[in-house]
Amino acid sequence: MALIDTYRHNVTRKRDEIAKLTSDKAKEKDKIAKARTRIDNANSAIGRTKNASTIKSKLRDISNSEKDITAAEKRISELEKKLSKAEKDLAEEQKKVEREEEKAHKQRMKEEANMQKKTQRQISDLNRTMQAHEQIQDEMQSQIQELQKLPENITVLFLAANPIDTPSLRLDAEARSIQETIRKSEYRDTIRFETRWAVRTSDILQVINEVNPDVIHFSGHGASNGDLAFENINGEMKLVSKEAMTQTIMTLSDKVKLMFFNACFSSTQAQSIVEHVDAAIGMNTSIGDEAALVFASQFYSSIGFGKSIKTAFDQAKAALMLEGIPEETTPELYVRDSLNAEDIVLVKP
Repeated sequence: MALIDTYRHNVTRKRDEIAKLTSDKAKEKDKIAKARTRIDNANSAIGRTKNASTIKSKLRDISNSEKDITAAEKRISELEKKLSKAEKDLAEEQKKVEREEEKAHKQRMKEEANMQKKTQRQISDLNRTMQAHEQIQDEMQSQIQELQKLPENITVLFLAANPIDTPSLRLDAEARSIQETIRKSEYRDTIRFETRWAVRTSDILQVINEVNPDVIHFSGHGASNGDLAFENINGEMKLVSKEAMTQTIMTLSDKVKLMFFNACFSSTQAQSIVEHVDAAIGMNTSIGDEAALVFASQFYSSIGFGKSIKTAFDQAKAALMLEGIPEETTPELYVRDSLNAEDIVLVKP
């Protein structure tokens, strides 16, 4: 909740408190009025009778009513103190609201002024480039065509391998967390999340051809030289070099936009393969289980909200910092030379 919304909520709460206190005070005054009426009625009754029992009863009524008046007056005094404090608090909260509104107004004015300056610069730049109008039109047409290539729906292929002769990883937790964050995202219906487990080297091309993904995500172990640990027929480790993975991706269509290597020392894989896909993510050193899970989950959550790859990558790093996991410098993002990471949007709003 924004600070100004908090202050506005406090103003509303204080007004409600004042309204209740005022109502309670009115009730106490009503009690006093009724008690005084009972006293007047009792005095009148005493004046009309000589019966000792009746007089005694009416005097008792008068005494009880006077006690009620005293109690009500005490309660009114307490309520007035609370009212005074609440009104003072209300005034303070209203001042806070006014200060925040003034700040927001100044910020809007500043942003508008900056926008005007930016617009003027853009107009000047446009005037200076009128001679290259035809070239600009060609570039714009090319950009439009690239935007039109954005899929209405995308498929993320999650490849997991944890050979029996390697340390155990929480790959199932990572996949489950990614699915949950995608499900909570704004454009969740545009993302299909496919998982494949205990992936062998012989499975790679088969499953990619079957799923025809837009994003290929590998989670597992990586060797210090950048090789990835898949499984052989016995479930034991079989390393795949960056050259082999690059050759594999070269054989695919240009539908694959992103390669995500969530494995230790996989940045060399990402750097090598980005010549054949729009973007790739890898790790420049070892990465912990929790860091891998948090980073990947937030990345796909941001993608699901229609964010660019650059924004999703930066938000995923921020998620690590928010969780107090000191590994935000481990992930690396690589983008094809002709592209800008801020312009690559996988999920079309």
